[in-house]
Amino acid sequence: MLNIHDLHVSFGGEPLFEEITFRLNAGNRVGLIGKNGAGKSTMLKVIAGDIEYDQGQLAIEKGTTIGFLRQDIDFEAGRTVLEEAYTAFAKARSIESQIEEINHQLVTRTDYESESYGELINTLSDITHEYEIVGGYQYKGETEKILKGLAFKPEQFDMLTDELSGGWRMRIELAKLLLEKHDILLLDEPTNHLDIESILWLETFLQTYPGAVVIVSHDKMFLDNVTNRTIEISLGRIYDYPKPYSQFLALRAELREQQEATFKNQQKEIERTEKLIEKFRAKASKATMAQSLIKKLDRMEMVEVDQTDNAAMNINFSKSIQPGKIVLDLEKVSKDYGHKKVLSEVDLIIERGVRVAFVGQNGMGKSTLAKIIVGDIDDAKGEVKLGHNVKLGYFAQNQAEYLDGEKTVLDTMIDAADDTNRTKVRDMLGSFLFRGDEAEKKVKVLSGGERNRLALCKLLLQPFNVLIMDEPTNHLDIQSKNVLKAALVKFDGTLIVVSHDREFLQGLTDVVYEFRDHKLNMHLGDINFYLEQRKARDMREIEKSTVNVEDTLSRKQDKQELQKRSYDDQKKLKSINNRLSKAESEINRLEREILSMDVDLKTDYDATVSKPDFFKKYEKKKTELDEWMQKWEVVSEELEQFN
Repeated sequence: MLNIHDLHVSFGGEPLFEEITFRLNAGNRVGLIGKNGAGKSTMLKVIAGDIEYDQGQLAIEKGTTIGFLRQDIDFEAGRTVLEEAYTAFAKARSIESQIEEINHQLVTRTDYESESYGELINTLSDITHEYEIVGGYQYKGETEKILKGLAFKPEQFDMLTDELSGGWRMRIELAKLLLEKHDILLLDEPTNHLDIESILWLETFLQTYPGAVVIVSHDKMFLDNVTNRTIEISLGRIYDYPKPYSQFLALRAELREQQEATFKNQQKEIERTEKLIEKFRAKASKATMAQSLIKKLDRMEMVEVDQTDNAAMNINFSKSIQPGKIVLDLEKVSKDYGHKKVLSEVDLIIERGVRVAFVGQNGMGKSTLAKIIVGDIDDAKGEVKLGHNVKLGYFAQNQAEYLDGEKTVLDTMIDAADDTNRTKVRDMLGSFLFRGDEAEKKVKVLSGGERNRLALCKLLLQPFNVLIMDEPTNHLDIQSKNVLKAALVKFDGTLIVVSHDREFLQGLTDVVYEFRDHKLNMHLGDINFYLEQRKARDMREIEKSTVNVEDTLSRKQDKQELQKRSYDDQKKLKSINNRLSKAESEINRLEREILSMDVDLKTDYDATVSKPDFFKKYEKKKTELDEWMQKWEVVSEELEQFN
């Protein structure tokens, strides 16, 4: 599908990466990893054609389409969520307009016997057939299914995109890419704005994606669940292994140990040979042997040990003055956005030194409550009281967006510093990996992870004893996430963390507040204890169990309602339920068979594709799955109308 050979890319004369070579094939789901600033997003932009490369070759098979989920999105104003999502079906929409125009002419014209009228009917037949081929009769159902998977509710479909936050707009862009069914998908941090339920849905979708997928992500669980190949960019080179992230780390560590052992043995051999050369060179009788040994050294292929980039941030959260025993006291805090209720009469008391996690689905009020506490939202109802000597530190979910892109990294820090710490700015930047000329870069050229590092560094300029962090790991590379977590573990103050990252929360907090139904539910213990209480393997399973409980209640209510119906109604309802059950059974069967074929592709690609008509059978099963999904939607609508 795509072949890259000897690729070189540089910025300002400095090489970003050199001699990069790899190939993408159908079925590859690649995790593109590396430290912030290593060039991951740049690589995606090069593949997408957004950035020119300096040297090498990038060849794409004819007809291959590429979809790129960029961080910067620009929508046309005035469109609703559905209208924007429908733009993924430009061809179908264009034919739809033609059909409407022809139908209008057929209704309004009266020259039924004329030749042109007959041609109009023939044209309608032709384009109706074309409309069917391009999926015109399915695209609306597919669009709604994808939007629902990404946590949009039906009542949001008619909202204008202008009214949505950046995170929800990103979901629409992701929905469009998935609907366009590109041969190659390039996803830059796709989980940053998704809640747990949507991440779970996206994982399932990508696991069976027939094309190639390249994902830049710092979510280890997501990478392990989705990818079957890992490419790491490190110090201008790539390391490419057909393994998901965790297996890649273990394999690369093992290979590096082998390289180091081989390198040491070779160095000993070289040292021994050089001593023999010096010994034999002085004797005429041994001169021939010395020359032979010299030639042996010249022919020796030198062993290289893969370099690793071990540079890491150095974070130390210093606590300011000691606060009182109660640091936060919230009474009957409520917040609505228009007609949407987010928080309803929330009571919350947090004592000094407590470490709290806020968890729950997007839109349940986690970030809203954090903003209310720090005073970013001043029209909420209820009372928020800060305790004696409380000094708040706040890292917002979009903290990096508040940075001035035209300022340099150094100026950003100097302008935020005061007389007590202005002389320490250079040292602080160095500990956050902004060393030498890096400090003179303008903020606008930094990657998302580098901006987050700068925002964290800026946060440390002011003393605090209560720290509130809203999704602090967004855009941070995995190593930086680990360093941040270690610093927070050592922080001696009160901590409130909003996050959906289970691994990050493990061992970090001792109280969990779950946001659900406009309220807070407290669970004493860390995130693992909370998950055990919810009898779930992880936070993704919680979303599943919630749906299952709701389904069980719904079925119980259906049974009670069934007893009140007449005999004929019961027969009709039974028939609908049987058809629905049949559709669900076929969907489950086909999904299992497709997943099995995907596993075959993953484990032994060459042997699998050599099977007769493998891809023909694969595509047939995908088509059958789409057909059964359509049948399921039709029967579901019948059931809703009957109820």
